This record gives sequence, structure tokens and C-alpha cells, in this order.
Amino acid sequence: MSTQDKARELMVQQRQHDEHLHESMLNRAEAVHPAGTDAMTQEEARELMAQQRHHEKHLHESMLNRAEAEVGLPTDNSDSSQECRLY
Repeated sequence: MSTQDKARELMVQQRQHDEHLHESMLNRAEAVHPAGTDAMTQEEARELMAQQRHHEKHLHESMLNRAEAEVGLPTDNSDSSQECRLY
């Protein structure tokens, strides 16, 4: 398996892991707060979702940096086209 194939596989695994975390968080929120939630609970849910998105973005950037290092690509995160080259 080439280095690029390994990087792609790692990205797929990371994406699946992120989706699993997101689904787990939603399931926990639904279990704790049934459908008829009040405004405060909805605000708490929005805050949790924002934290989760921030965490997922950090994980994604870390994964990209590791994959780029393995493949030998530059690690400038300001160019979003790098992400496309790994898919």
C-alpha cells in the first residue's frame, strides 16, 4: 500500500470516528433531555454542539498534519486545497 493510500485510509478512519462521536453525543443528549426541552436546555445543546465541532475540527487538522507529514506534503493549513489532494 502506498503512502498516499495509507493517508487516505487514515483520513477515512478519522472521518468515521468523528461521525461516531457526533452520533454518540446526539444520542446522549436525546437520552438526557427528551423532546420537550426548554430554551435553556436547547442553548446547552447548541453549546455542546459548538464544542463538538471545535473538537472535530482540531482532530481533522491534526490528522491532516500527520498524513501530510507521512506523505511529505507541506503543512500550511491555510490552503484548503491540500485536503482535496488527500482524498
